[in-house]
This record gives sequence, C-alpha cells and structure tokens, in this order.
Amino acid sequence: MDIAIVGAGAAAVGLLDALAATAGRPGAITVFEPSPHLWRGRPYGPDLDTVLVNTPPAIMSIRHLDFGHYATWLGARGTAHLDERLGQPLVPRALYGEYLAHTAEAALATLREDGWRVRIVTARVTGMTRSTATTWSLRTEDGQGYEAGHVALCVGGGTPQDLYGLGGAPGFVDDPYPLARTLDSIPSGSDIAVIGSGLTAVDVVVSLAARGHTGPITLVSRSGVLPHVWQRPAGHRPQHVTTEQVAALHRRHGVVTLDDLIALLRAELAEAGEDFDAFVAELLATETEDPVRRLRAQLAAVDDSRIGRRVLQETAHSVGPYAWRLLPRPDRQRLGQHFRTATSVASPMVPVNAATVMRLLDSGQLTVTAGVRKIEAADGVFRVYGDAGDRTSDVVVNAVNPPQGAIPRGAGQLVTALLADGSAASHPAGGLVPADPRLHVVGDLAGGGSFITSSIAGIAAQAARVAQAIVTDQG
Repeated sequence: MDIAIVGAGAAAVGLLDALAATAGRPGAITVFEPSPHLWRGRPYGPDLDTVLVNTPPAIMSIRHLDFGHYATWLGARGTAHLDERLGQPLVPRALYGEYLAHTAEAALATLREDGWRVRIVTARVTGMTRSTATTWSLRTEDGQGYEAGHVALCVGGGTPQDLYGLGGAPGFVDDPYPLARTLDSIPSGSDIAVIGSGLTAVDVVVSLAARGHTGPITLVSRSGVLPHVWQRPAGHRPQHVTTEQVAALHRRHGVVTLDDLIALLRAELAEAGEDFDAFVAELLATETEDPVRRLRAQLAAVDDSRIGRRVLQETAHSVGPYAWRLLPRPDRQRLGQHFRTATSVASPMVPVNAATVMRLLDSGQLTVTAGVRKIEAADGVFRVYGDAGDRTSDVVVNAVNPPQGAIPRGAGQLVTALLADGSAASHPAGGLVPADPRLHVVGDLAGGGSFITSSIAGIAAQAARVAQAIVTDQG
C-alpha cells in the first residue's frame, strides 16, 4: 500500500498520527511539501510572539479524542504564556508549530519501526491522474513522477480574498502573515485601515500595538462584528449536545434538523438551570449591538458561570462538522443567515488579546467602522467609503478570513487538473468532493463542510476518518 500525502501542515500531521496508531501491514508513505517549514503550514510557521494560538489547549490536540495530548506536550513550556483571565496557557503559534512537528516526527518514527518506508519530497504536486484502477500517478513541478494507491490532499486553507481589487497598490498588504515580515514595512505613525474584524484583524491590531505603533488604526468591514471572547473553562462537559446524541437522532429519524439541535442545546441549558430564550436573545444581538459595548461586557464576563457560550464554542468544532452534513439544505441556509454571529461565537478571541483591543478602543487609537461599501487606491492614499462617511488611510491590511473551501494558491494547478479529468467535483458551498474512494481531502478544502473554518479538533476528526478508510481498504 503506497500512500501519498500532498501538503505537510496540521492536516498531514493529524493523518500521520492516526495512521501510526491504526495502520495495518507496512507499505510506503510519501509526503509532498515545497515549504521549508514542514508540519506547520501557513498558520503555525515562524512569526511574532504576539501571534497567539486563539484556543485553550484542551481543544488543540491534533490527536483525535485525546484532549490532553497537546497539553501534555506543552507542560512547563506554557508557564510563561499564561493568560491570567483565562487561566490557560496561550502560546505563540510558532510554539504550537513545534508541537505539530514533534507529533509528526514521532508518528514517522513509529511508522518506520513498523516497517513503513517514508520519504519527504520537497516539491509541489501539480497534477495527478488515474494510471490503473488502483493506482494514482502524481507529477511534481520539477517533472518527476510518483505512484500511490491512496492520495490525501492536506493542502491547507485559502488566503485572504482581495474584495476591493487593491492588489498591487503601494501600501496594500494582501496577506498579513507572517506579521513579522509584513509589519516591518509599515511606518509607525501611519494611518492604517484593516479590512475585516475577525481573528486575523485582531492579530494585526495586537501585533501593531506590541510594536509601538502610534498612528490610528481602523477596523473596516461590512458588519463591524468583533469576535466573542473566550470564557474561563468551567469543567462542564456537554451531555446533550454531543456527537452521540446527534447520531442517535439520525438513527431514529433518518434526518437531523436544526430544530433537533436547538432542542439538544435547550436541554443542556435547562439541566444547568439557565434560560434558553434569554441566551438566544443575547446571541442574536451580536449583529446589532455596539461592538465596543459588547466587548466590554464580555471581558467582564470571562468568569461568568453560565455555560451557554462555552457549550457552543466547544461543540461548534467537535459536533458541528458532523451535524452539518446531516442537516437538510433549508436548515443550512437558516444557519447561514447568521454567518457573522456564528463565526464570532465559534472563533472567539482570547482574553489577553481582547484586553489589548479594549485598551486601544478606549484610548481612541482604534476604531471599528461598519457598513463599508468600497475602498479605492488613488493619489498615494486609500479612500474608504462607508455608511458612516468616507475616510482616508495610508496603509490597508487585508485581514479578510478566506471562506471555507477556498482553494490555496499553491494547490490551484493540482485542483484544476483534478476537476478537469473528473477525479473530483466542486461542492456548491466550496471545496472538493472526491469522485474516487482512494482520493481523500483533509482540512478546509473538504467539500460539504460548514461555513466555519476547520478547527484543529475538526481536522483531527477528519484525519482519523481518512486513516480508517485507508486501512480498511488495505484489508
């Protein structure tokens, strides 16, 4: 059994770790990755220490269902990175990249001990076709050919979209990462507009502040919605909003509706003695409430004992991807109408970053502007047109989060080839759907996922399923 893994980021690490635990008789594994930063991918490469992992350790394990795997590795390394409000270590993403690299190397060592042949090819895969009923032929950019029985695409997520056509304009930063590189070119006193108001925008703002930026910073977006804020873990483990409960509903009724999921959440809150209707009203206010007022209230509620947001923040990634695939299309559309609220809740900012954002808002250096319609580059500046009037900026940083299923630039040629020969199809909501059981997709490129970008927990679950499918086919 020859397995080709295209890409060497977090998805590949999860797959290798799962294969090391479940692989049957030995074969060969070839990993293709042109980047020198093996196992880290775009998010977890070398960068500023202010670019933090935005999630508590318990749900950052790349080993499926082993919630302590990352925390155990982190150990004393996390002591210097404790978020006192959260009571959890929140380390720079580059340090999390070291965890991924350690996990990958440990998995490769196990596989080699079990008789697997493993090689790393430092070249980009640009095309692949079926050569026989059981074999794929892969071609790299240097013209070399390789064969494999199973191929797993672990190519990572997309990059920010240039929504306003500013590419090439002096002063426009099309992709902020790594911030260590992009912020060096920004004068400390310049007026900066950051497109977006999600976690990437928060990373930009916090990193600018840490570098002593003195000029005004404005988050400009259509919604103006800031991410929610993580609350201190309370030790609650969901009893109703679980994959097992959703699976049981599916077995009984053959379908799972949004109303079914709402009923599970209602039961979870009722058991804790909490008012479900009041909680929903608070959530729905996300898109209309003043973002500064809401941020202040959420910072004050980090230690609030209520479980509602905690349950949603955990299960959006642990249960959400499974439940999403069972929902009827109209119910998916209902959820999609609350896109900004859902992503704000499911992708919250950590309290240490929220406190920095709040300080900058209170000082007046940072502002949030919603209702942005257009941004133009002209005469050496950028003009931002919005509902609250027009303004100009010296620099524009593109912090728009790429949509789920977006095709990474480096994988464009390969994806085009797969679509052209029918090996895969585009999903209506984005991403790829393999047309062959020996072609697999792990991560954001997997078609049929929800509009919430894959978390580490979701990627680990996907990787475990793909590993099991490969081993089962191996017999």
